[in-house]
Amino acid sequence: MTTAPEAPATYRLIDGKQTAEDIKVEIAAEVAQRKAAGQKVPHLAAILVGHDGGSETYVRNKVLACERVGFESTLLRYEDSITEAELLAKVEELNRDEQIDGFIVQLPLPKHIDTNKVIEAVRPEKDVDGFHPMNIGRMVAGLPALLPATPSGIVELLRRYELVTDGKHCVVIGRSNIVGTPVSILLAKNLEPGNCTVTLCHSRTQNLAEITRTADIVVAALGRPGFVTADMVQPGAVVIDVGTTRVEDATKKAGWALKGDVNFEEVAPKASYITPVPGGVGPMTIAMLLLNTLRAAKGEVYPR
Repeated sequence: MTTAPEAPATYRLIDGKQTAEDIKVEIAAEVAQRKAAGQKVPHLAAILVGHDGGSETYVRNKVLACERVGFESTLLRYEDSITEAELLAKVEELNRDEQIDGFIVQLPLPKHIDTNKVIEAVRPEKDVDGFHPMNIGRMVAGLPALLPATPSGIVELLRRYELVTDGKHCVVIGRSNIVGTPVSILLAKNLEPGNCTVTLCHSRTQNLAEITRTADIVVAALGRPGFVTADMVQPGAVVIDVGTTRVEDATKKAGWALKGDVNFEEVAPKASYITPVPGGVGPMTIAMLLLNTLRAAKGEVYPR
């Protein structure tokens, strides 16, 4: 008779906030060296359409992060009444601006604008979000690429916490082009971290809990607060929570709180390592965006 593995006595938080700060310190040091050598300071631009609360906060944090590491930054704001043609014209203007090393168009966009058309309009060498089909294709082929920021941030957390991925079973819940699909590809690659056997689950997956209970690493990226519960996780699993949904909370000054896709109170006691929300994957996304901008400025992927 086999005995089920026991839950760990304690779990360890994967501190994305501190890890992101460490990366920013490293980037700032390199930017200072470039400046001292008379080289161009990286310049990141962001386009924000409308007044979505989450997007406003995220873009504001990006601007502050640029200041923190010594980047130049530009924020271009437009009302959600902007036409698709007008937005594409602005994207092309940034494509041609030699002072801009990389830029992002903050998602989501208004429904009357084709998001894929906008993503494809960004030149791959300035696509610091890592969403362009060229960068995704290069990632899949194992070629140098500007990687999607959130998936690469997840991999970087695993690397810096020296968590073993080789030969492990990783279950990714959620198949979005922004997180789920690319992180499944990165963790399956013959890289370090990597070499996982990956199962990519989604809304049509049957017997989901049975699958997640076999996982050494669970990545929850479906955008449903508290979806992953204790009965879905095996003792000792590493749990990465990508979710950041605003949920009404009268006890908070803002009237809302950020909730992850994992029921933290239930799952944490069974996990060996787990990311909190907030303070887990979120800060890493901005750190990796900065790193992509630095790489773009240096011409590491696409020669300048």
